[in-house]
Amino acid sequence: MTPAARLSGAIDLLCAIQNAPFRPADATANNFFRDRRYIGGGDRRFISTLIWDVLRGWRRLHWHLRAIPGERNSDISPRLLCAAQLIFSGQEWGDVRELFSGDRYAPQSLTERETAILKELSGKTLSDVKQPKAVKFELPDWVLPYFEDDFGEKLEEEMSALLTLPTLDLRVNLLKTTREKAKISLRKEGFEATETQYSPWGLRLRGRHPITSSRAFQDGLIEIQDEGSQLIAAAVEAKPGQRVLDYCAGAGGKTLALAMTMENKGQVIACDVSQPRLEGAIKRLRRAGVHNVTRHLLAEGDKWVKRREASFDTVLVDAPCSGTGTWRRNPDARLRFSEQDLKELTVKQAKILKIASKLVRPGGRLVYATCSLLSAENDKQRDQFLTENDQYELAQPEEMSSWLTESLKQKASFSLTPAQNGTDGFFVSVFKRKA
Repeated sequence: MTPAARLSGAIDLLCAIQNAPFRPADATANNFFRDRRYIGGGDRRFISTLIWDVLRGWRRLHWHLRAIPGERNSDISPRLLCAAQLIFSGQEWGDVRELFSGDRYAPQSLTERETAILKELSGKTLSDVKQPKAVKFELPDWVLPYFEDDFGEKLEEEMSALLTLPTLDLRVNLLKTTREKAKISLRKEGFEATETQYSPWGLRLRGRHPITSSRAFQDGLIEIQDEGSQLIAAAVEAKPGQRVLDYCAGAGGKTLALAMTMENKGQVIACDVSQPRLEGAIKRLRRAGVHNVTRHLLAEGDKWVKRREASFDTVLVDAPCSGTGTWRRNPDARLRFSEQDLKELTVKQAKILKIASKLVRPGGRLVYATCSLLSAENDKQRDQFLTENDQYELAQPEEMSSWLTESLKQKASFSLTPAQNGTDGFFVSVFKRKA
């Protein structure tokens, strides 16, 4: 594709994302590229990178465009957003203008208004000292006070890190290989991976890579999983022969890791309220060589939970949450997140935790986790649960998982952030049911 055709494709994708405001952008992008298989790998990466840069700078881009005289209440089109991002990424505005040639496969020529706007942006930077904090940090206005309370003087450091590009983290599947052998396999395919700092199974790649087309991925030697997510599985410390429940399993990312630490011995039950998500795990389980997992769809009025009270050695509750810790990867989620969403989520989390706690046998463990940075979903949920459940206590340091580093083993509850740990944002709390 020509540079102009690439830009045209990016504009089309951004239009598609805006036309489906309640759908995750990555799902829209997957369908977009699936319907356009003629778009090659390099062109696809260019289009994806540009659109994710636009989404990551959404509020700042709009702030600049609204600040231009006469544009405060004007419509801001996908054409302008893509062109503005190219300028802020270092391209001369004149070169950007030439991409809008109106030729075949190129975007239509810029109007006089669009030309004047883009010329006005020339020489400026995306972040500006005059921008309000919420704009500067790409946050909904309502959520800023929550982060200010939670992070205090570290707010700028934490929020700035949340705007950086995420790494591509991989979990090595110990059922099939070792970390060193996986590194060698990836190197043979041109992927230079480094070992992660905290996860004993993790490898990290910088930038975007077509890892799913690699032989290592297709043979089940590796799985895409953020290092922080891997540490949730590490904290569970599911052991061979145990009976373990992944209560909010989704598509099975952590289920796979649990089965791995159990060496395919014992039983893992993956539960979720979504049939499509559970079905999505089937292919992943097969690829990984996992055969000690069964799946169960949770439904209203289901007697399954009641019949299995106090029957599991360990229960993992990877609770539905705001996903604020993953905003590096899913910047569009910021635009959909409301204060009402947070209120509803905290009620749901407490309810799920209460139900799941009944499934743990005396002496067993309950692990609560989120991919959130908000204390309302993390520390406050932990404290509320302990206040309302005298059958539980926090695990002691010596009871923490042997898979964890010494620093993490000292805490029955720990938080991870992009700024402090280089991972996505996660929270983990390990409870023990009194015998």
